[in-house]
Amino acid sequence: MIIAIDGPAAAGKGTLARALAERLNLAYLDTGLLYRATGWAVLRAGGDPADPAAAEAAARALSADALDNPDLRGEEAGAAASKVAAIPAVRAALLDFQRAFAAAPPPGRDGAVLDGRDIGTVVCPEAEYKLFVTARLETRAHRRFLELRDKGVDVIESRVLHDMVDRDARDSSRSVAPLVPAANAFVLDTSDLGATDALAAALAYVHQRQGRAGEAPADPDTDDDVS
Repeated sequence: MIIAIDGPAAAGKGTLARALAERLNLAYLDTGLLYRATGWAVLRAGGDPADPAAAEAAARALSADALDNPDLRGEEAGAAASKVAAIPAVRAALLDFQRAFAAAPPPGRDGAVLDGRDIGTVVCPEAEYKLFVTARLETRAHRRFLELRDKGVDVIESRVLHDMVDRDARDSSRSVAPLVPAANAFVLDTSDLGATDALAAALAYVHQRQGRAGEAPADPDTDDDVS
């Protein structure tokens, strides 16, 4: 089983992907971390993430160990990721890594779920299950603001919103693998959904695709908002 999940920042795709992986015994890959790690490596070397040569070199030198860096979850790494992701050579360098993970997940898993921005359209166009997770811009910006505030980051919500507008524009307008739903993707708007409801909707979609009646998910301990 391969589940491809795409969507913009703070729409809830990471939360949903992890929940699906746990529920369906799938391996999980946050492909955005590959681009964040690439952009972060360029920044740490004093370079410009928009420089094709520097970004490609960082992508080709990337190791799986680099994905464990907590700094990759910050806004600086996110902005750098959006810049390197627009470079064709970077995408080509990271494509094989993602496809290999989907084709051969770790032993003991029944498949893989990958989330990113071009999984269903470019990385795994043959995936049996494709979701495009989205939410209203203001909702996504507020979620990211709360997330950063809870981490102790001093941020202004209007600035988070401005940065998200810029990032959405870059992701959607780039010439290579722009952020768009796959033609046969299930579009899931999480603007007014908690994590439990989003998971239930995704499972219903998967079960429908499998040709059997949906199974009601067991109630988790909490119904936190998606992030």
